[in-house]
Amino acid sequence: MGISHELEEIGRELLPAQLAHPTVRGIADGTLDERVFRSWLEQDHLYLLDYVRVFSRLAWQAPDAHLGDLVDLAHSTFHEELSLHRSLAAEFGADLDNAVKGAPCTAYTSFLLEAAADYADGLAALYPCMWGYSEIGRALAENPPSDPRYKRWVDSYADPAFAALARRCAVMLDEAAPDPARARALFTEAMHHELAFWSVP
Repeated sequence: MGISHELEEIGRELLPAQLAHPTVRGIADGTLDERVFRSWLEQDHLYLLDYVRVFSRLAWQAPDAHLGDLVDLAHSTFHEELSLHRSLAAEFGADLDNAVKGAPCTAYTSFLLEAAADYADGLAALYPCMWGYSEIGRALAENPPSDPRYKRWVDSYADPAFAALARRCAVMLDEAAPDPARARALFTEAMHHELAFWSVP
């Protein structure tokens, strides 16, 4: 069994804090103030642009067997996940073009881009985002929000296709065989960034 399983066990201890966060709870029950979600969308749009850059930086270093997966992940993030954000932005009045990174977004993207200087480290650092959103989507889909906009967000991350992307990341991470202690530290730090990100500016 690879390191991804061990990291997911760490993640399951930390994920309840995200599920209990007021922003996530507001999405879950459809009562989140639109202004909060609008701000979150703007920040996550900026985050995802750098997430694509992380995948691209890792693709440059990747072994041949992983290159196609990383290109696919960058493509999916840029064309599918960001498309969802653009669609929701129109409904919530978010200004994606003029958004400016807040402190949580800056800290998280800087951490990811720095970690991606090393192939195995970069995979460990990015894994909490893919795995965590898949888990959050699955949990919220058990009792989806009545607001169709929030439900569309939940459905996107609960989609088995998104879970499959997360599993591809797990396989690559296992095959990269990072130093276990280093992987645990990076994964844990990224999980803390994930929690902080819900507190939008």
